[in-house]
Amino acid sequence: MVKKRTPKLECTQTKGIYRRGGRYVVVYRDPRGSQRKAFAKTLAEARDLKASLTADVSRGEYRALSKVTFGEYAARWIETYQGRSSRGVLPETIAGYRRQLGLDENGEPTSSGAVAFFGRMRLAEIEPQHVRDYAAKIATGGISANTVRLYLAPLKALLATALEDGVIRSNPCAGVRIAVREELDDDGAAQVKAPTVDEYERLIAALPERWRLLGEFLGETGLRIGETIALTWADVDLGTYRVQVRRRFYRGRFGPPKSKYGRRSVPISEAMGRRLWAARSDRRARDEDFVFVSDRGQMVGHSNFCSRIFKPAAKAAGIEWATVHSLRHYCATRLFALGLNAKQVQAWCGHHSPAFTLATYVHLLSDDLPESPFGSPVGNKWATQATETDRNESPAEAVEVALSAAKAS
Repeated sequence: MVKKRTPKLECTQTKGIYRRGGRYVVVYRDPRGSQRKAFAKTLAEARDLKASLTADVSRGEYRALSKVTFGEYAARWIETYQGRSSRGVLPETIAGYRRQLGLDENGEPTSSGAVAFFGRMRLAEIEPQHVRDYAAKIATGGISANTVRLYLAPLKALLATALEDGVIRSNPCAGVRIAVREELDDDGAAQVKAPTVDEYERLIAALPERWRLLGEFLGETGLRIGETIALTWADVDLGTYRVQVRRRFYRGRFGPPKSKYGRRSVPISEAMGRRLWAARSDRRARDEDFVFVSDRGQMVGHSNFCSRIFKPAAKAAGIEWATVHSLRHYCATRLFALGLNAKQVQAWCGHHSPAFTLATYVHLLSDDLPESPFGSPVGNKWATQATETDRNESPAEAVEVALSAAKAS
């Protein structure tokens, strides 16, 4: 067998740049004085590369390109990732990141996710266009823009860590804008995934009678389904019409609520309180018993309720697109309609900041400008209400005062 000979380096007119076959070789020295080589497809690219490498070395910003592949780095990264802020990261988030990357519990690749897409590519070879291509591949399944962003979250965190570790010179996700086409209605506007009052009432009516209280509770409180099914009667204070949010049931285990910010308790109406009291009395439930139970008297199964109870009701109500989480959006819609401001809705829903609440629900706010509030010495009652509550009371107290004013008006 004749061994193939490697073409010799041919000098070019630029010092330190050579031609070998159909590509160019840049020869330079790293900060330690060791000779290194980099490669380019054209002479122009080679000159730019040499200038960049020389500048990096002189500024002390040089980082050697790693040969580690995306799949290799991802398997190590997910085992040690602690989050990118002082808040840390929840175990459920790590489990979600693992699935979205396409790794099983043993760190082995599955047939989907970022590892299946980038797997054998070196981290240093990933460019912004590759990130956009991956986002486009995810979006082909007809999923929402928000779901695409969720799938990209672990990829962005991984590459940010790789930059800090010196494995890559720049983060290919930085500054990349992912455009995902939203589902549009007949007027060309993005569909709002929150039921109207009429749709909500049809949905509740379509639920089997024994499940209507759960549906109405979700729509009134805005609690997440995992928080709701984890409630016990010890969490419900029917004297003050308050529900304490202490934990949630998620992926087979109990844990703290998704967000530690905002509300610790949520108000309920007197009508809801009376219905809950009647339900407890009928069952002669103890404090440690679950508020909502299955036909067998056990904790409600999330997936069973969604697939066997909620989805058929949504279809019967003519809102097939609705999910259980849509009731949380419905609650936020009603809170804004009552005149609560973003800070108050944030406290109610348990979001980490009013900015996130606005980013999530800004499509619910009216674009119509009211009459000028300067024609009366009292001014706009809701503007005044927000100023007073923000200054003197906690978010939870502000919510309660605003609700009282809304009901009285």
